[in-house]
Amino acid sequence: MATQKNDTRIQYVPTDDAGIYYPETDGKPFAESDLHRIHIIDTYHRLNAYYEDRDDVYVSGNLLIYDVPGKTQRSISPDVMVVFGIEKKMRRTYKTWEEGKAPDLVMEFSSKTTYRADLEKKKKRYAQLGVTEYFLYDPERSYLDDPLIGLRLNDKGQYDRISPLPNGGIPSAVLGLEFYVQDDDLGIYNPTLDEWLPTPAEKAQQEAEARRQEAEARRQEAKARQQEAKARQRAEQEVARLQSEIERLKGLVNKHEN
Repeated sequence: MATQKNDTRIQYVPTDDAGIYYPETDGKPFAESDLHRIHIIDTYHRLNAYYEDRDDVYVSGNLLIYDVPGKTQRSISPDVMVVFGIEKKMRRTYKTWEEGKAPDLVMEFSSKTTYRADLEKKKKRYAQLGVTEYFLYDPERSYLDDPLIGLRLNDKGQYDRISPLPNGGIPSAVLGLEFYVQDDDLGIYNPTLDEWLPTPAEKAQQEAEARRQEAEARRQEAKARQQEAKARQRAEQEVARLQSEIERLKGLVNKHEN
């Protein structure tokens, strides 16, 4: 669960372009390969779950962003994006003039056919939009000079490369999280809670394990109650036996005295 707080809400800005159709797809494939699709979906789900309790954080991806009213050919579609201060709701496109801001963080998953655009054209466009942080990840470890690159916008409107942490992680000041290259995976770490954001599969396993442990705890509790009831019954039987024995001994004493 996200710990970062941001109560600033961006008000909806009405526009007069209601009659203009903004395409909802650029006709390009969602991902180049199964590997890219898995990483994109896993990253989206990890971040979306992390912010699930925040109604002012919007996590999306493969959604066309428009930044100029009426310019229907001027769009860009990030693989994953995170936006603070806007309503969490379903969107068909993202219009910066309606939302009041650009995404705060964008991530692209580079491939053979996209890495040049990710490093040049998209980098320039995201800087123009004012995207604070831009991350690139190369799942195949074949196209970028480093499989994971983090960039942060400076006060001149240009991107500076984010220096890695001593352990190799790339910190995101925007999210308060850290990204790591892990074998064949992209790890996302929460330094505040000292825990890794789980993938959907890992989260399902964790939930299944939690249910199993809860069921086991109930079983152990029921077993303990049964044992307690049996112990109480044996104690009551023993008390009854002792009382009977005391009465018998009293009878023998009275008989002897008489």
